[in-house]
Amino acid sequence: FLYSDVARAIELLEKLQESGEVPVHKLQSLKKVLQSEFCTAIREVYQYMHETITVNGCPEFRARATAKATVAAFAASEGHSHPRVVELPKTDEGLGFNVMGGKEQNSPIYISRIIPGGVAERHGGLKRGDQLLSVNGV
Repeated sequence: FLYSDVARAIELLEKLQESGEVPVHKLQSLKKVLQSEFCTAIREVYQYMHETITVNGCPEFRARATAKATVAAFAASEGHSHPRVVELPKTDEGLGFNVMGGKEQNSPIYISRIIPGGVAERHGGLKRGDQLLSVNGV
């Protein structure tokens, strides 16, 4: 489904280019991005996430969950490809991060947000997009 969306966007860019309303170089740059290997990789990861994640609710909710999981997957692949142990002190304020995914969504658990000023940010060992493999041995 995403492939047809990109194809339609390119088709509309070409029509806009013919109209002369927008500078050609800007339209060509956007078209080049949409046809790039990077955009194709994002589209393929999004498609995989969409097919893998189980979300109850309306299609819009599923699309948002898929988009967030796609961003998390790319963020996770940026820096740390090997599992590592990160120890955070347990405090009354919590660990300082939010997660998404899990059994309900039939997807891995990823860190979706590092809370500014929280334990995780002060420690510096975690980042948005990291996948949680285990917490306290579970």
